[in-house]
Amino acid sequence: MATMTREPECVLLKRRGAEHVEKLIEGMSLQEQLTFWRKRTEIMLERQKQSPQKNRLA
Repeated sequence: MATMTREPECVLLKRRGAEHVEKLIEGMSLQEQLTFWRKRTEIMLERQKQSPQKNRLA
């Protein structure tokens, strides 16, 4: 009987995230994709500024 190994949850979450992003940028031109990523980066940086500092690395 062969044993089946499960992927770690982190791998599944990464794949789901990649699939989600793929759907979001589907059909966008390269320039639109660059604009998308710049905007998302700004949003992420703003969230990081607003979140508590306790989990940040020095």
